[in-house]
Amino acid sequence: MKKTKLGEFEELVLLTVLALREEAYGVAIKRELEERLKEVLSVGSVQSALKRMEEKGFLTSEWGEAEKVRGGKRKRIYQATNYAQQVLQEMKDVRAGLWTTIIQTQNI
Repeated sequence: MKKTKLGEFEELVLLTVLALREEAYGVAIKRELEERLKEVLSVGSVQSALKRMEEKGFLTSEWGEAEKVRGGKRKRIYQATNYAQQVLQEMKDVRAGLWTTIIQTQNI
């Protein structure tokens, strides 16, 4: 596995982007993570992770259309790159292999 420098929180944000698809914008990502993690997150922590991952080539983003509900503000919609999906699959495979070894050797 190639070194990716993808931290645990970044991995969770990236998986959330994939899960939300076309609804993957900052507030929705934060809300989904809070629900799944059962904890309160700061907007800044999510935004920082999104920015870092975009700089690393894991995400791309584009501005959505202005919405009346949001007072004319546009959402920045995120999308995972092919590279991100490849890295996530590699990480999943490594974890699965480790869990298989643990289960076989410790009867968990």
